Amino acid sequence: MSSHRRSRQKREPDPFDGILLVDKPTEWTSHDVVAKIRNHFKFNKVGHGGTLDPLATGLLVLLIGKGTKLSDRIMGGDKIYEGTIHLGVTTHSQDRDGEILSEKDASHITQDQVESAIENYRGDIEQIPPMVSAIKKDGVALYKLARKGIEIKREPRKIHVYSFEITHFENPFIKFRVKSTKGTYVRTLAHDLGNDLGVGASLYDLRRTGSGPLEISKAHTMEEILKCDRDSIEQKMILLSDMIA
Repeated sequence: MSSHRRSRQKREPDPFDGILLVDKPTEWTSHDVVAKIRNHFKFNKVGHGGTLDPLATGLLVLLIGKGTKLSDRIMGGDKIYEGTIHLGVTTHSQDRDGEILSEKDASHITQDQVESAIENYRGDIEQIPPMVSAIKKDGVALYKLARKGIEIKREPRKIHVYSFEITHFENPFIKFRVKSTKGTYVRTLAHDLGNDLGVGASLYDLRRTGSGPLEISKAHTMEEILKCDRDSIEQKMILLSDMIA
């Protein structure tokens, strides 16, 4: 019998079912958070309701026990993000973590120009997903192909952007807030906006503050969560019965 099967058999039944709202720290992948929580509390089933890139922070919804059945409902909710766009810098991943492809002087770009360009990114729009993404082609994630220097044609996807507002402008950085439907690549919004302005751009930082009816104000840091045990963590969860209600 494998050690993996033995470890699974030693796990006690999940004491409760529901969701846990995590304020994901930067540099952690969504998978890192799921694995840490599962192993720390020895839960049987843990999933998440929508991936955040390693660069991004903020609301990550963990689904525990029978809470995993809410996956489609949670992932299907609208999302709210706050972040910063860096004008003049284009990267292969469309964010700060990527390899720099070009750098241009953006000092002449004004807030009025940005406001005008953003109008094209409100309402129903089509977006071509980035190569550095988890979308699969013939069963292979695109980011794995990108690592090999392979780029393939991606079909545009329809999304809806309810709002896309500048909260602060200090060239070359644009702070913004956006509310959109699921499946929106905010780093692609930054990339495409930069192209429209003629100088390129990439996402400098990103924080998810809302997912459907769930808000970052109700989330807990990893430090707070890992101080709990299997009994006390229940106090930080939204139980399945309450979520359905």
